[in-house]
Amino acid sequence: MTPANRRSGTPSVLAAIHHPLRRRLLDLLSADGPATASRLAAETGELVGNISHHLKVLASAGVIVEAPELARNRRERWWQLGDTAGYSRPVAGAAGDPAAEFVATSAEDANLAHQAAKVRQWFDLRDEFDEPWVRAVYATERWLTLTPAQLVELSERIEELVREYASHPAVGDDAHSVFFFAHAVPARP
Repeated sequence: MTPANRRSGTPSVLAAIHHPLRRRLLDLLSADGPATASRLAAETGELVGNISHHLKVLASAGVIVEAPELARNRRERWWQLGDTAGYSRPVAGAAGDPAAEFVATSAEDANLAHQAAKVRQWFDLRDEFDEPWVRAVYATERWLTLTPAQLVELSERIEELVREYASHPAVGDDAHSVFFFAHAVPARP
């Protein structure tokens, strides 16, 4: 049962999005909006040709799409995120296929490391932020007793709220990109 707010991630899609540079490109497109390979190269310090290669891999996987309406001429290519629904990690669906299981497990591990790194980055940078930002940072944890259907419902409700904020970005001098993530997994204390 894949929740409505998630697409099934094939091994090729998961492999495409969990390359470190491609993940960074996705983060930049998500936080800053559409961009050209040149703009992304300037942001990452990589060569334009290398960025173009990785953009093509992401486009082939259907994760990003061209935004031709933003181009000022026929040579300029703009890229933006495709469907913004998250990907399920199909470890269960890969049962019996060792290669697919390896890709799915590696993708889960890379995703968790990426998310934890963003929180650690905040710990390192929080002294650069004003007090309202330090006070506004949010983290929570709760032990819940749920059925699989309730966990799907919880994830859909959270995703609905997150999409609402994502579709109406804040403007103003005090607006800043915020990395949001949540995990809800069966566990034992």
